[in-house]
Amino acid sequence: MGKKLTTFILLMLACVCAQAQFDPYEASINEMQDALANGQTTSVELVQQYLARIEAYDKQGPALNSIVRVNPQAISVAEALDRERASSGPRSALHGIPILVKDNYNTTMMPTTGGSVALADFVPNANATQIEKLIDAGAIILAKTNLHEYAYGITTVGSLFGQTKNPYDIRRVPGGSSGGTGAAVAANFGAIGLGSDTCGSIRIPSSFNNLIGLRPSKGLSSIYGVMPLSHTQDVAGPLARSAEDLATLLDVVIGYDNRDSATELVRNRPLPQFRATLGSASLSDLRMGKLTRYMEDSAGAVQQSLDAALEWYEQQGAEVVEVEIGDLAAMISASGLITQEFQVDLNAYLIEFGAENYNSLAQILEAGLYHEAVAGPLLASADVERDDETYQERLLARETLRSAVLQYMAEHQLDVIVYPTISQLPVQIGDAQTGSNCSLSANSGLPALSMPVGFSSSGLPVGMEMLGSELADAQLLAIAYAYEQANQPRKPPPVTPPLIDGAAPTGETLFVSFDEAGLELEAVFEFYPTRNELRFTVVRNASSSAQLHAVTLVIAEDEVGEVSGVTVHNLLAPAGLRATGSYYMSAEFRQAFEQNRAGIRVFAEGLPPGGVIRSLR
Repeated sequence: MGKKLTTFILLMLACVCAQAQFDPYEASINEMQDALANGQTTSVELVQQYLARIEAYDKQGPALNSIVRVNPQAISVAEALDRERASSGPRSALHGIPILVKDNYNTTMMPTTGGSVALADFVPNANATQIEKLIDAGAIILAKTNLHEYAYGITTVGSLFGQTKNPYDIRRVPGGSSGGTGAAVAANFGAIGLGSDTCGSIRIPSSFNNLIGLRPSKGLSSIYGVMPLSHTQDVAGPLARSAEDLATLLDVVIGYDNRDSATELVRNRPLPQFRATLGSASLSDLRMGKLTRYMEDSAGAVQQSLDAALEWYEQQGAEVVEVEIGDLAAMISASGLITQEFQVDLNAYLIEFGAENYNSLAQILEAGLYHEAVAGPLLASADVERDDETYQERLLARETLRSAVLQYMAEHQLDVIVYPTISQLPVQIGDAQTGSNCSLSANSGLPALSMPVGFSSSGLPVGMEMLGSELADAQLLAIAYAYEQANQPRKPPPVTPPLIDGAAPTGETLFVSFDEAGLELEAVFEFYPTRNELRFTVVRNASSSAQLHAVTLVIAEDEVGEVSGVTVHNLLAPAGLRATGSYYMSAEFRQAFEQNRAGIRVFAEGLPPGGVIRSLR
């Protein structure tokens, strides 16, 4: 009897340990569902773990500033879904999965602000269609994410919540306008996130945050209840850490909606089956057109990553050809509609969904309730008096662009056209971001998918965009999935690592002493992992007889650190006595630091010409 009891206790302890060991960090939706099904975790625990990460990293540590507010009902919803799972099983592949939502999707349980102080307390009178679909599928709306105010820009800054940071370099922008979703999904604040895309707002944050995101065919999914920027160009959908996660959510949110006329496209047609067709791409039959002009205008690091990705496709048997569509720039320039549609669309939206304090763009502008970053676009939209003839010409120009692209693809037997999602790397916060290639898809209505294809030498993600024909959305994802499975391009950001006992990892203090050839100095380094920062104080003994030339940070070639290395930062200048400062660690240096290959190199009279290296650890 005692032996049986002991065995039972050991089994129970093993079960408890298994439950405690599951961490949603970098876990896929399928992995979460498996853990939920076998009792390793609960939806309540998933919510609590994600909330702990938000608490640790969104306002503290790297302070990403990606979350606007947490759903106060998230825990109670999770509890109800756990009970339902136990009694009748899961509703769908999203049952009990915490999801992040851009704060321009209507949610009746939380305000929907568009990132503006003018709408800080606006609670719409109806959920967005995609929110309703997710709730019906058993998903948990965990939190609302920051965005570029009114989705009218690509750096994610606004009057209500300020600037969101890029978790791969917190000095830089996360892209936009869905930059809050991009940063939060990359940082593992939720399983997956919703964004919207009028011109790049899903794809650019995907590119800048090492994520995969699809701008769907216009009309494949509903935009009802999504705060509009331009109803003709607006689409809405997910950003994800993997193609499989993206497919899982897309299968739930796509389809006809009688409240969005654009979805007539799919009313009487079979819908794409994203999950079912993930492994269906036949790469040996694939013909890809590389858009030459967009490639030539790109930064070197962007070109290199795309060239490497396309070379991999060629190695699998795909044919990659250079293409140039005549008059493309002129057709794109003639077919944009954001300035013409924004004011009319926003006013109608505010009235329809019950805004009380401000229900027009004119009122918002008169009150001065907007961030300076969107002043120009808002004022330009307000000044436009929509001339019906000009408006119709622009609508016609969209059809001209669409027909020209589809005709070119047909004549050259192209399955996809590829180019950089954005041709430049993320800029420093406060600088203007350039390089967007958003308009080809946005102005034609054709689907485009941004997929991660690597990193720059400084650790910044790079995305490649693939444009397909109408409703070829699932094919685009299948093509990307093949690359993802073979190359595993996903790497989590360094500043939001796994929590330790529910808290962010603490820093580390390092001491380095040097006493050689008549030179004495002491260095103290403080490493802050969640800020990717190395602070230092270096002090030379004033009585040292040897003349100091320099002290530098280096990346050594081996763990010993006694051989030559690459200089990354100056710590102490010639004849200096004391220096303090900080070094924002490059991706290469962070890796070297963690591999014990980071050190200081001392140059001084009496030392070898190449200096002497001492390890930081």
